[in-house]
Amino acid sequence: MRKSWADVQWRSDAPLGRRDFIHAVSAAGVGVLAASHPAIPRAQEPPQTGEGVFALGDFRLQSGTILRNAKLAYKTHGQLDANKRNAILYPTPIAAQHGDIEWMIGPGRALDPDRYFIIVLDQLGNGLSSSPSNTPPPHDRMRFPIITVQDDVAAQYRLVTEGFGIRRVALVVGYSMGAQQTFQWAVSHPDTVERIAPFCGTAKTTPHNAVFLEGLRAALTADSDWMEGNYEAQPVRGKRAFARVYAGWGLSQQFYKQELYRQLRFGSLPDFLTGFWEQRYQPRDANNLLSMLQTWQLNDVSTTPGAGGSLTRALGAIRAKATVMAAQTDLYFTPEDIEAEVAHIPGARFRIIPTLWGHLAGAGINPADMQLIEAEIKALLAS
Repeated sequence: MRKSWADVQWRSDAPLGRRDFIHAVSAAGVGVLAASHPAIPRAQEPPQTGEGVFALGDFRLQSGTILRNAKLAYKTHGQLDANKRNAILYPTPIAAQHGDIEWMIGPGRALDPDRYFIIVLDQLGNGLSSSPSNTPPPHDRMRFPIITVQDDVAAQYRLVTEGFGIRRVALVVGYSMGAQQTFQWAVSHPDTVERIAPFCGTAKTTPHNAVFLEGLRAALTADSDWMEGNYEAQPVRGKRAFARVYAGWGLSQQFYKQELYRQLRFGSLPDFLTGFWEQRYQPRDANNLLSMLQTWQLNDVSTTPGAGGSLTRALGAIRAKATVMAAQTDLYFTPEDIEAEVAHIPGARFRIIPTLWGHLAGAGINPADMQLIEAEIKALLAS
């Protein structure tokens, strides 16, 4: 059974714990990265434009576990130029799949497929890439191994370099957990990434943020149909509780006080909770949600080989030109936490999104927030 976050986080005897990761990679230095993620089997043929799945083969995770016949799903937009220098990477946030985050992709948009080759990357655990729901025993369901953001980026790096032959990336951009992956790209591959635009996310998960996620986990797993992850049918009541807890965190107090959900054509608060929040999470597999929650909780770029456990050192090694955005009313990726990290990134620009839409300012729902985010990304790409 997959260990709880509390076990991984705090217990010194946890065999796959974060403390082990920190000691191992910090002591060994940069060379560990290649050893931790060996380039074992490659894809049989180059990926095709459009939706695809890249075969990772037997993929060694940061924990040391081998994930057999691992796969990474993705979708591309546009064409790779002759020099292979126009690639943009766009990793998914929690519970999202590549088709869910295309709001800023299109002609004239921030991610313009007439100019750039955009790769939307499905993080491990999201139901399309290797996940608890689609992996056979012994790593199925709750037995799916711990995935870290470093694992996500190592898998994505193989797709980008082995699959597409790309050596330089014009931009990595991401929202929420996608922002976590964006920071990790810049730290793990400083010579590859030219620009980053993470928004509404941090390079290291704060304790308060992790406690919020524990509330989500507890709500989902309290359902008697959960059955320790070995359910025959999805724990519907648990996912409903998960969504209701998330509703109180994802948007600001003023959003609810001013009934801004009416802008989304919901006539009442109960309708919004059911029609918006529950509909976001009911289609997703419960074990997948929990796997991604754990990845989010363990996010910490200071565990990158060579960083020595120092967040300042990890962020200070970023060479990419950076624009980092925070939503003014985000309750768990707070602007204060994000700004404190940005101070350690050389030459980075910090921008606050003035909004009442909380964390969902980055979700492509509110036109004013969308306009600001896209304008910042366009300016970064033009620089």
